[in-house]
Amino acid sequence: MSDKKRIWGWFMFDWACQPYNTLMLTFIFGPFFATVAVDYYMSLGLGEDAADATAQTLWSNALTIVGLLIGISAPILGAIADSSGRRMPWITFFTALLILGGFATWFSDPNGGNLIFMLAAFCLGFIGAELAYIFANAQLPELGEGDDIGALSGSGFATGYIGGVISLIIVLTLFVAQGNGKTIIGLDPLFGFDPAMKEGTRFVGPFVALWAIVFSIPYFRWMKESGIKRARTSFSGAMSNLKTSIVALKTRKSQAWFLISSMFYRDALNGLYTFGGIYATLVLNWNVTKIGTFGIIAAISAAVFSWLGGKIDRRVGPKPVVFGAITILIAVCIVIVNLTPNSFFGSALPQGSNLPDIIFYICGSLIGGLGGVLQSSSRTLMVRHARKGQETMEFGLYGLSGRATAFLAPLLISIATYATGSARLGVSPLIGLFIIGLILLSFVHPKGDANQWSDT
Repeated sequence: MSDKKRIWGWFMFDWACQPYNTLMLTFIFGPFFATVAVDYYMSLGLGEDAADATAQTLWSNALTIVGLLIGISAPILGAIADSSGRRMPWITFFTALLILGGFATWFSDPNGGNLIFMLAAFCLGFIGAELAYIFANAQLPELGEGDDIGALSGSGFATGYIGGVISLIIVLTLFVAQGNGKTIIGLDPLFGFDPAMKEGTRFVGPFVALWAIVFSIPYFRWMKESGIKRARTSFSGAMSNLKTSIVALKTRKSQAWFLISSMFYRDALNGLYTFGGIYATLVLNWNVTKIGTFGIIAAISAAVFSWLGGKIDRRVGPKPVVFGAITILIAVCIVIVNLTPNSFFGSALPQGSNLPDIIFYICGSLIGGLGGVLQSSSRTLMVRHARKGQETMEFGLYGLSGRATAFLAPLLISIATYATGSARLGVSPLIGLFIIGLILLSFVHPKGDANQWSDT
């Protein structure tokens, strides 16, 4: 299999799986769940603000639990995979979980009768998507050498976000009904989906599953195992290797600081992705169609920024790119916390002003664009710290650092939301998480702990 085909196969895995994050986590299913949960809690007698806070807390708690499961399992499974030199069976299994979870969300009750099932189905697919990505990320060092890794990483994320944009446009134009029962272009939802039962919106889960099935085919055909097959190591042996790697962080100072830094700033970024659509629903009172349009703009920005960020990464190295992206995202968070439908940084706006919507569209573009850049260059920086032959375990540790505190952003948002009674002020802890990550990043060596990199 040619190197070019392997690279394109790897890009297509991002294309195949990214819609789960774009459609399910951020722009369609997440806001849909929030709307269903709020209506359900209001039907039980809660006021609107209390129902908003309760719905956001429920979503936060579910993602807290999922984050812990992913964080704990990622390095362990990575160590087991590295012990045999095989990653593809794991990627196949976790892709199947993504598909199963996507199909299961079709059975969501739009009246809120099975909120826990809705969460469980979503979380099953989310676990599959996240763990499949960790194993696929570990294949990046096999695809290029030196500074080319940055461009490959950026192009991979750009490909994924383009897939997310196209999938989002398809569901908004053909399936998801607005309040008038028509899609965003005035069509009846395809397949006779009933707008009253939100069938077009509920179909997003099966759509994402079918998308993953179809577009992962090039990946599984072209991205064959390239590592040397090793004798299978026992579970205890794999755990011993993992323990050795963790202990070795005492001498690999740059990697240790990078993992700790990314623990905070990636948690904050995940918080933005997770609660961005919910914020628009609960604070700005946007409907699913408006949020979807917002998502298209954000995803296009992510694709363009990721590609450009990869080029800059190749020229200056990943660390300056990561530093710049975090700095701007801090400013974006400050703007969001000080934005309401009627005011901006405490200054009252005219009744019916479009300024809040315009500002949030701009913020969404920056979150999508710089979020893509941050993920791409962070992945490149991790490659600079990964030891040859142990990439999956190293990326498992990277996954652990991104998930070890994955409960923290949802937990802090839950606490802040409960304490203030405001879904808007509830996202303010993300600012502190970004700042901590930025400070710790200063201790990371731009070339990592490896010796094969250039001076960038």
